[in-house]
Amino acid sequence: MIKNFFRKFFRSSASKPLNTKTSQDSNRFERRLRDVCAASSREALAKLETDFKGLTEEEAERRLDEFGPNELSHARHVGFWEDIFRRCKNPLVIQLLLISVISASTGDIVSAGIVCTMVLLSVGLSYILDRRSTNAVETLGKRVQSRTLVLRNGKETEIRISEVVPGDIVLLHAGSLIPADLRLLAAKDFFVSQSALSGESMAIEKMAEATPSRDQTVWEFPNACFLGSSVTSGTARGVVVNTGAKTLFGAISERLTDPRDETSFDRGVRSFTWLMIRFMVVMVCAVFFIVGMTKGNWLEALLFGLSVAVGLTPEMLPMIVTVNLAKGALTMAGRKVIVKRLPSIQNFGAIDVLCTDKTGTLTQDKVVLERHVDIIGHVCEDVLSYAYLNSYYQTGLRNLLDRAVLDFSDLDAEGNCSLVDELPFDFQRRRMSVVVDYEGDHVLICKGAVEEIYTCCSRYQIGDEVYPLIGMIREDLFEEVERLNKDGYRVLGIAYREFPRVRNTYTVADERELILLGYIAFFDPPKDSAGEAIELLHRAGVQVKVVTGDNGLVTDKVCRDVGLDIRRIVTGGELAQLSPEKFSQAIQEANVFVKVTPAQKEEIVRELRGNGHVVGFMGDGINDAPALKAADVGISVDSAVDVAKEAADIVLLEKNLLVLEEGIIEGRKVFANIIKYIRMGASSNFGNMFSVVGASYLLPFLPMLPIQVLTNNLLYDFSQTGIPTDNVDEELVAKPLKWNIDNIKRFMVFIGPVSSIFDYATFALMWFFFHCSAFTNPALTALQKESFAQLFQTGWFVESLLTQTLIVHIIRTRKIPFFGSRASLPMTMTTLAIMAIGAWLPYSPFAKDLGMVPLPAVFWGWIAAFLVVYSLLTHLIKTWFFHRYGDN
Repeated sequence: MIKNFFRKFFRSSASKPLNTKTSQDSNRFERRLRDVCAASSREALAKLETDFKGLTEEEAERRLDEFGPNELSHARHVGFWEDIFRRCKNPLVIQLLLISVISASTGDIVSAGIVCTMVLLSVGLSYILDRRSTNAVETLGKRVQSRTLVLRNGKETEIRISEVVPGDIVLLHAGSLIPADLRLLAAKDFFVSQSALSGESMAIEKMAEATPSRDQTVWEFPNACFLGSSVTSGTARGVVVNTGAKTLFGAISERLTDPRDETSFDRGVRSFTWLMIRFMVVMVCAVFFIVGMTKGNWLEALLFGLSVAVGLTPEMLPMIVTVNLAKGALTMAGRKVIVKRLPSIQNFGAIDVLCTDKTGTLTQDKVVLERHVDIIGHVCEDVLSYAYLNSYYQTGLRNLLDRAVLDFSDLDAEGNCSLVDELPFDFQRRRMSVVVDYEGDHVLICKGAVEEIYTCCSRYQIGDEVYPLIGMIREDLFEEVERLNKDGYRVLGIAYREFPRVRNTYTVADERELILLGYIAFFDPPKDSAGEAIELLHRAGVQVKVVTGDNGLVTDKVCRDVGLDIRRIVTGGELAQLSPEKFSQAIQEANVFVKVTPAQKEEIVRELRGNGHVVGFMGDGINDAPALKAADVGISVDSAVDVAKEAADIVLLEKNLLVLEEGIIEGRKVFANIIKYIRMGASSNFGNMFSVVGASYLLPFLPMLPIQVLTNNLLYDFSQTGIPTDNVDEELVAKPLKWNIDNIKRFMVFIGPVSSIFDYATFALMWFFFHCSAFTNPALTALQKESFAQLFQTGWFVESLLTQTLIVHIIRTRKIPFFGSRASLPMTMTTLAIMAIGAWLPYSPFAKDLGMVPLPAVFWGWIAAFLVVYSLLTHLIKTWFFHRYGDN
């Protein structure tokens, strides 16, 4: 998101200047940063009125009040009126408001009021329920806010990034987000990714002692870091210069926003909306001219045409979509799934390929140190001691393996040695080293992936003897590692080298000619729930692909332990050698990828998407961020590093595939309920076309008064408010659901005309059986003719409302309605309530105002028969349709 933001800014800045205030602010904040970076460290601290120990809590609170929270202005909440205005910009709402104005201008105040009520129902309900669920999700979402380490009162303190203030001393390590614009005070092998800001893919080294030159832009300052970038390796300390909207990123955030990518679901809803609008325009024009030419009353034709326009408008669509998504987010939050972006729920349900790491998802993410052995497999205390010193003295991001080493033993590290220097971990070397002052020498202790450690070693040690490491015995030495790997252990190599005490600074070039000491072996047992989750995902139509940087032997054993059927294992090295065609084939065939780089993870995701899959990627590490951004749905966890959480669409409060499976099913339920309304609206409108056009042409009077059409539509809209709460059949969510407008059109064509059959049956019933044909008798008075017309109109009003309201229960399921599948209680109650109101209106005190008359008792027998036959016929056609065309 940040990357797109800046790319958009850089593209547009040349042709579209900033407004004066924003430009002045940006220049002022940039000058402040330039001045601080050009000064020495002590001068920089003095300019910011702070020191190397950081701020006191009291001073930090004062500055937070003065400068405000460290948040971007574009993240603000939309105000009430702005939110309402945004919802009213929907083309369906604009259409209804226009109809209301025209109705009012012609003197039909009642019709205008009914249309306004529909708008209020749609916009009001969507606002209330959306805001309620959003507030609830945001409350839970505070648990996944990014945090950073600062010095407060001279002590390391973890705070929310929003609480960072100018003058804070920030501690940074691999995986950290840069929380504000800052000036470095100290740095060690410190590399920062500014790709989100500048588009530069390579990490940039930053150095505290460097001074920017006058011809450098602020982005090129070697001792400045910026909000929106992230740490890839190394450690550093920096003093915060600007926060929030005063950062270089924040200063322009008010002018630009980064619109989210339109999903297939968004495009589908928009396509359906305009399809219905075009359909409505054609229908209204046809009805207007038919009624005007056959009845001779053009004002009446206009009012009837406008009421038909309202009847053909799926005005509840925005409310149904918004409420379904909001309800889904709220339900998922209760299941420990935080939705950062509402529209991602639909993509969540459409996932058919899930790429996931191994650690913490298939395993318990509770690593314990099981073995510390020399290279021939004998227990070795020196290996444990050196591993402990390495983990103890590293200042970077401690992972589970480091914590397991420290938890295994309680050595007195401070009493025996002291830290001299550190070579932090990075993903290229896949190792890290510390240099300690130990027994009169400087000892470089290196820990990392066995293969990488081997490349740095020229000797090996057994007991107290050291031997040369020649090529012919390397494979023999690797046998112990393979044996441990096959037993499911995660193995790291330990090596060392002694240096004379002549210097205090070391570089990665010193990681050579090491002595291989031995191995430490960890065990991360499979999760009890992993096998069940994989089976459930398989039943749900989701392929699970394991994508990990770990080695193949460990991954193979873990996958088999959890019941994952391994079709093919591909290594990152093999992928790098493949042609594009072979690469695509390997990505499709294999379901386990090992030893892959962050770039390869992203390539795997993009290749799967390019082949038509909807891909979810679950990751929690720095190296997962590119793949998280590339996936249709990026999924991270509460315990993930900041970069991963920022890149994700979904954040799990529990790293568990079972939770993920529940979230996917919930996403499908949301989509299924939205589709219910869309199918219902499309088929109903298509059927009404035949009924309205035919009746308008054949009858000597209006088939239904404009106010009756509007009342009918208003009551029908109320009946649909229960759809977001409806139950969804298990069979419907058993596979990924994707938007298919062609399927909806076919459904409309086959189901829509069924309603017209019973509309015409009702016309025949009223015209012949109840003698409404007497309207054409010239001997009747105008009052008598009006009574027959009202009887006809009342009969069709009741039949139309009852069939429309009932039919959703037929369409909502592929099973036998009411018996094989039942609607939710709220939906059932709204259906019964609206049907009861429709039956009561002809006998109510409002009947006269609505132009209705009481219906004969025998009419209800006919209507009951119509409803039964209509339901049976619709069910048969629906069953045939789904059997032939499916749900998608």
